[in-house]
Amino acid sequence: MATGGYVSDLEKGDRLGPIRYTVSAFTVREYCHSVELDHEAFLGIDAPVAPPTLVHLDKLKLYEATCPKGTGPSARLHVEFDATYHAPVPVGAEVEVSGEATDRFEKRGRTYVVTDIRMREAGTGRALIDYRDTVILAYRSASEAAE
Repeated sequence: MATGGYVSDLEKGDRLGPIRYTVSAFTVREYCHSVELDHEAFLGIDAPVAPPTLVHLDKLKLYEATCPKGTGPSARLHVEFDATYHAPVPVGAEVEVSGEATDRFEKRGRTYVVTDIRMREAGTGRALIDYRDTVILAYRSASEAAE
């Protein structure tokens, strides 16, 4: 179990969060610049909204809150994600984000963890974004795999 430990210790069933915060224009703008999203809906001055992948930042916040020792002996490799956008997330919205490690498995000498993250409107619980993230936590070198 990773609670209080390293991200690399995450096991199936570990819960992350919840965390609560208000979505700021600064965060949306800086995130969009970093991933080269330049659409007016995200950067405009008329009620900008968060892009669906902004929840990726929340994964990092959940890691930090749940696994304060950091990543562990190996860095994570982000493999794939799938975001389902249920409703716009306007700047100024208060949100609550939680997650769960839903799978941990080995494949060709690599340790994978799948995390499901849910962003909800704080107070009402209305679904905003669901995010499934798959990372590689550790892998064996070619020489280790040959042994």
